[in-house]
Amino acid sequence: MSELSASTQNYLKAIWAAAEWSDSPITATVLAERLGLKMPTVSEGIRKLQKQNLVTHTPYGSVQLTQDGRNYALQMVRRHRLIETFLVETLGYSWDEVHEEAEHLEHAVSDLLVERIDKLLKHPTRDPHGDPIPGADGSFTPPDAVQLTLVPAPAKVQVERIADDDPELLQYFLACEITIGSILNITDGAPYSGTVVVECKDAQEEITLGRTATDALYVSHTN
Repeated sequence: MSELSASTQNYLKAIWAAAEWSDSPITATVLAERLGLKMPTVSEGIRKLQKQNLVTHTPYGSVQLTQDGRNYALQMVRRHRLIETFLVETLGYSWDEVHEEAEHLEHAVSDLLVERIDKLLKHPTRDPHGDPIPGADGSFTPPDAVQLTLVPAPAKVQVERIADDDPELLQYFLACEITIGSILNITDGAPYSGTVVVECKDAQEEITLGRTATDALYVSHTN
């Protein structure tokens, strides 16, 4: 990874992550939003990636990783998620603190340190938020899960993944005792409210969740 600049690493990881849980086209606009950059900057960044044969892009169309781009992106995703797991399991960070920390550290660690972390943690397959950790060969198994928003109520579901881009929302879920593996019984909220009522088996209490929260929770059906 040392042969790529930090900026290039960020672009590749962002392109791959944007497509991980969505079938929507990855455009320059989408990348600008995810990276917090202005459109001219992103357009120039995409042109540089094309020259390196890391992405393909048609004017006003979608951005797609080449095989080399995908391989590099998966290495970055692996670094990021292993570091997050290490920070939580070894250094006692909470799950709402690790994303930004890992964003900085992933560019500084060596391949050797990444593999030592993997060995120390006994080769984890999921990070603290439920995201799959790619293997050293790029292989990974995503959880069979959909957004809670898409699950018709009533239903009984298990939390498989929680989107990690909003630390305050992660803190809220933790306060409600909703974590990876939690079993939730869901029913419809008030008519026209766009909410669901969730009874968390662990907390044994009901809470009402709106669209922002249900979009962030990825669940699987359970018996």
